[in-house]
Amino acid sequence: MRATLPARPDNRTGSKIPRLALVATAVLTVPAFLVGPSAAGTTGTTPAAATATSSAGTASTGTVSREPSPAATPATPTAPAPTAPGPTASRTTTRADGTTAGLTAEPARPRTATVTRSPWNPRFACGGALTFGKVETCASISYEQKSVWTFTTTADSDLLYVRLREVAGVSLSAQVTGRDGEVLCHIGSYLNECQLGAAGAYTLTVTTYSGRGQGSYTLAVESRRTPSECELLPEEFFSFASPGVTKTLPAGAATHCYAFDQPLDSVVMVRTDLRIQLLDGQHEQLCGGSMCTLSRPGPYRLFLHELYGGQKTYTLTMPRLSQAVGCPALPLAPFGDPGAAVGQASVLPDQETCHTLSIPTAGPVTVRFSWIDEQKLLWTLYDDAGQQVCSKSSAWYCALPTAERYTLLVRNEYHYNPVDYQVAVTALHRDEGCAPATGTSWDQSTLHVPLTSPVQTNCQPFQGNAGDQVITYDFWKVTRLVDESGAEVCAEPSGKDGCLLPADGTYRVISLLTPATGQNGTYQLQVRRLSDAVGCPTVAPISYGAAPAVGGIRCRSLDIPAAGEYRIHTVDANNHRHTHRVFDQDGQMVCDIATGWVDGKCMLPAAGRYTLVLNPSNLVDNAYTHAVALLPAIPSGCATVSDTGWRDAPHRGGFQGVGQVNCLRVPSPAGSRITKSAPGELGVKRPTMTVVDATGTKICGSSSDRGYTCRLNGQAPFFALLDGPTDGPTSTYAMAFSRIDGPPACPVLPRDVQTTLATGPDRFTACFSIPADQHAARESFTWARTSGTGTAEVTVFDSQGVEYCSPMLPAASQTITCTTLPDGPLTVLVETDGATATYGLTHREASAPTA
Repeated sequence: MRATLPARPDNRTGSKIPRLALVATAVLTVPAFLVGPSAAGTTGTTPAAATATSSAGTASTGTVSREPSPAATPATPTAPAPTAPGPTASRTTTRADGTTAGLTAEPARPRTATVTRSPWNPRFACGGALTFGKVETCASISYEQKSVWTFTTTADSDLLYVRLREVAGVSLSAQVTGRDGEVLCHIGSYLNECQLGAAGAYTLTVTTYSGRGQGSYTLAVESRRTPSECELLPEEFFSFASPGVTKTLPAGAATHCYAFDQPLDSVVMVRTDLRIQLLDGQHEQLCGGSMCTLSRPGPYRLFLHELYGGQKTYTLTMPRLSQAVGCPALPLAPFGDPGAAVGQASVLPDQETCHTLSIPTAGPVTVRFSWIDEQKLLWTLYDDAGQQVCSKSSAWYCALPTAERYTLLVRNEYHYNPVDYQVAVTALHRDEGCAPATGTSWDQSTLHVPLTSPVQTNCQPFQGNAGDQVITYDFWKVTRLVDESGAEVCAEPSGKDGCLLPADGTYRVISLLTPATGQNGTYQLQVRRLSDAVGCPTVAPISYGAAPAVGGIRCRSLDIPAAGEYRIHTVDANNHRHTHRVFDQDGQMVCDIATGWVDGKCMLPAAGRYTLVLNPSNLVDNAYTHAVALLPAIPSGCATVSDTGWRDAPHRGGFQGVGQVNCLRVPSPAGSRITKSAPGELGVKRPTMTVVDATGTKICGSSSDRGYTCRLNGQAPFFALLDGPTDGPTSTYAMAFSRIDGPPACPVLPRDVQTTLATGPDRFTACFSIPADQHAARESFTWARTSGTGTAEVTVFDSQGVEYCSPMLPAASQTITCTTLPDGPLTVLVETDGATATYGLTHREASAPTA
């Protein structure tokens, strides 16, 4: 039995039949033959398959359609037909996309048949003739529909700009083909360029990328050789004063075109927020950036486009940087007060202003902005050919190679607000505005340079001779040394202080303002000669215990009687230590005393005269008083002190002035360990002590703490060098030294019995020993003041003088526990603040009950 389905209706434009109804109808109207085995058995025959046909559809268009093209609608999946109860048989139907759909039916006949459907041709969506420069819109394209567009170019080897912009829906793909069907290029997102062949007609076909879904798009094409419109830019457009042109690029447009002509090798600056292509007279691209040199003949064309194809209102300016016009003239400023030779302008964020200056003589110049403004500005100097000479990131000066006109371009990098700025340019090879010449002696008065403008450059001339080593001092400024031609003398750091002058002549110290300088008032400046220095007070070696002279001027002439190592100690009027450097007669640095403490030493290679200079860079004042103690590295004339200070009277001494260094000879042998005790509470200022051996080599570092300990390694005898406390030009002190690594042994501290000790100004330390068999590994030590005032602290050492335990702070009464005492004898040192008092001291096993 054969079942026949009605024919599929046409899907014509303007049809009111719903899509789902069409799908259902299509399912029920496809003729089919069932071919298969007989339901009764295997003897049935299989007839030939019959072919189903359908009527052809008409063209379907979107909102723009120039030439209707016959096409078929997309294939719709076929639904299974209703079946009657009974045994089932299968059949397949081929969809338009090549897949198959299985249909199941109950056979009411002895055989089945296979459905064969005729091929289905998709209908065309949109299409027609494209006009250069016009945006076409296709409101709908779906499934396997195609948009077939045609265009004609009248120029051979034209280049086509294509903008395919997906408005909504599925992704699209497109391609351009020639008359012979050859694919010339594939079209994707952004702006596409397609190289064409001979003049004539071409086809552009748009399809959905996957053959599924529905979307919409706009399409625009433009010709590089024969653009639809190209606005001619007049000569005045290339002035920096031109406002430019403002237009709107429509959404989906390919490009906007501008035509112009300029002299060959002109440098133009294309300023716009669109993408650009600038072409020469042969339609070849010259540049795609904002700065372009017209290195090939014109006339020229500029094409603009928006990256994503959106609508964009833009402003285009194209000032010519070579032989620039429209920039105010900026006269050269003198040194010092620039007067009226100051350029002023306001520049908007991410915008530029310009100035032109004429240089009558080639040479270096400074370009000066206020330091506040310069943080926000980027400036560049160009010659009249539009080539960069220097910029903000270059050296502190610009070397102008020829006498000509230059253009200064200033850009606001601040991005937020306009910047109102001032600028001055000063020629370094001229002397107009320079201060009167100064000398290089160290005792001459400090110069005071007036500030009248934040953009001024200052000049201080002086006479120099070949081989002079000259140094300048200033307070937070930039100073440079140039010769009469304005060329920098010491452009590269030499690792030396100062600058070596190459020849006799007049030199200039150029000083520039920095943020710390301020914008008005004055600043100080010194020009000094390091080689064969003159004007420095003379200092000769002094003895330990003597106070050096105090005076002004930042240098000292050191009169050295013999080669050797010297200890050089430099302090200010309050005994604060300073760094300094020592130079020989040629101005070469011999020593850099970075610490300035009493152990700072300098090896002077020969007898003669050396120059010491205080190092602080912010010191520019001859009235600054200080003292320099020049001492032999090996102490001599030192008083010997006892190393049983717990028993003997303390050593007392004093300082008569700043910079004084006292020395004491310690009698303990090499390898022993000593401790220094001193009266007074914590925080009391005491002398700073450093221990050196017989060669002057430092053994233990500097400290003013009481309880200072030192192992005497090195060569005996040993010396304690004492430097006065800061903020105390004169003072007295008392101290006691105790050897804590063995004999002479201190009295025994009995176990579990309280021992009484008395303290006072002349007895501020006490020492006890504990034999090896009278202590455990864990011991407690208790002390309590029983009369008087003051505090004490107890420290426990082993037989080698190594400290094992002590309190955090001194106290009138306290108990400490030592948990890991070693085997062998112990030394217990009691240190007090020197007040008159008595204390009770006890030690016992830590586990024993407290009395």
